[in-house]
Amino acid sequence: MGAQQVTDAEFEQEVLKASGPVLVDFWAEWCGPCRALGPSVDALAAEKGGALKVVKVNIDDNPNAPTKYGVRSIPTLLLFKDGQVVAQTVGSMAKSDLVKWVDGAL
Repeated sequence: MGAQQVTDAEFEQEVLKASGPVLVDFWAEWCGPCRALGPSVDALAAEKGGALKVVKVNIDDNPNAPTKYGVRSIPTLLLFKDGQVVAQTVGSMAKSDLVKWVDGAL
């Protein structure tokens, strides 16, 4: 199972009030690097299922969350823990680098 799509209306419940860490992928359909990163994010969601919640926010359909967190470039990945951003990275990366980044932040 891949990453869950989350809307602005669901963001507080699904991300900020989540019991464990949550990785949020801010993306858009027209963004080439976002499409390149997508499969790695989905694979991470499948691999880390119980330990890490992984969600995607389409910035075109849901402008509030990216605005609130200062997302200016995509793809932007934010790692939340207890409702707070604990790590952030911008741009596409290899899946191995993504795993290292997440593991290092947790």
